[in-house]
Amino acid sequence: MSLNATLVWFRRDLRVFDHAALHHALQRSRRVYCAFIFDKAILDGLPRADRRVEFIHACIAELSAELQQLGGHLIVSHAVAEREIPRLAAALEVDAVFANHDYEPAAIARDGTVAKALAADARSFFTFKDQVVFEKREVLSQSGTPFSVFTPYKNAWMRKMLAEPACLAALPVEPLAARLAPPPARTAVDAVDAVPTLAQLGFERTNLAELKIPAGMSGGAQLFDDFLTRIADYGSARDFPAVKGPSYLSLHLRHGTVSIRHLVRTVSELAARGQAGEGGAVWLSELIWREFYMMILYHHPHVAGASFKPAYDAIEWETGPQADALFAAWCEGRTGYPLVDAAMLQLNRTGYMHNRLRMVAACFLIKDLGLDWRRGEAYFARQLNDFDLAANNGGWQWASSSGCDAQPYFRIFNPVTQSQKFDSAGRFIRRYLPQLKELDDKEIHAPWLVPRMLLEQKGVRLGDNYPEPLVMHDEARKRTLARYAVVKAG
Repeated sequence: MSLNATLVWFRRDLRVFDHAALHHALQRSRRVYCAFIFDKAILDGLPRADRRVEFIHACIAELSAELQQLGGHLIVSHAVAEREIPRLAAALEVDAVFANHDYEPAAIARDGTVAKALAADARSFFTFKDQVVFEKREVLSQSGTPFSVFTPYKNAWMRKMLAEPACLAALPVEPLAARLAPPPARTAVDAVDAVPTLAQLGFERTNLAELKIPAGMSGGAQLFDDFLTRIADYGSARDFPAVKGPSYLSLHLRHGTVSIRHLVRTVSELAARGQAGEGGAVWLSELIWREFYMMILYHHPHVAGASFKPAYDAIEWETGPQADALFAAWCEGRTGYPLVDAAMLQLNRTGYMHNRLRMVAACFLIKDLGLDWRRGEAYFARQLNDFDLAANNGGWQWASSSGCDAQPYFRIFNPVTQSQKFDSAGRFIRRYLPQLKELDDKEIHAPWLVPRMLLEQKGVRLGDNYPEPLVMHDEARKRTLARYAVVKAG
């Protein structure tokens, strides 16, 4: 223990257990302050009703209460983080600021600014790995370069995890909780005494409570415990949107209310005892995909605005008023393809979209409507509760065939056959498109193929209470193959 006082800056790690930065700060200093900044640099660009802000707000309330239980305190500010953290550090007279790594380009730039400001004031800035099991250059190919194909990355990741079990070891907080600092004098920090209300932050309540999305550490634990009772079936259930198949933990992984080390360790231990079934291995693979895309973003930051494969930036997408109208119809769930429309309505109403449907909706925008994948990526970024730059970008580049290890450009999802395969009884479609509820299980996937007289008898009027299809898939497929010819020619 060599430091007198430190400040732990919470960001994408909203928990008080198995927390790298908090663990190391408590180990190395006599007094540890904690802070969270509602960062105006981010919040000022959001709509005034945003489920993500409300979710974070609930997480911070629980985090504050948990720190109080341990004898500490959470300083909460509503400010520009890159200015507020150095100011707080000076006001509290700490020797250093501790935080966990962030891998997004904007966050890396922000942390660089903070580090310089602290150094100019003779203070240190220490960061730690926390939101992934392996990061940066920890998993490399035999030639010492980052992977760009998932399967060999996954194999190397698994070998490293098995060879280095300490990578999953918990980083405890409670044994050293006595070093948490009590609330500082308000005059010293000029921060709020308690968590500000949403209204004080300038935000309104959303339908988050109605959606019953559990927040905070307790919410993450609740969801994980529930998923463990279903994990063996994950591999077979995860593709069907009307089935309770996913873990629903992506939002909690995004904000660090769960520990990735705890998740992987728990599933690995269940697998070793033969209690995770095939689903446990499939779910672990999904967690590795998450780290793969983080590694891609870290090593290739250009993907945040351009194709991983530069040749794909030569594709000419549809533009102009007609393209804008197609995009608006896709955003609003008016494509005429029921599974796509139900998926978009789920997203707009809940901030969530089932993973299979993310692929279907993305492929439809790109390869049926001929629109730039970046338009869809930006829309998902605004709407998704669990928006994560690396995962969202990786998914959209996969769908557009422009990313690393993406689907081949000539593999074009047929939205009708996807609907027939993954929502065969139309249960998901009927949930979001009740005007189609009288159609039978075969008719509901492609209403335009049903005789008009029969449609009207069942209360469906194409062009009135349900749209005609924007495009015919077979014709759109031909246009897409021609559009992508520039890549093939290159």
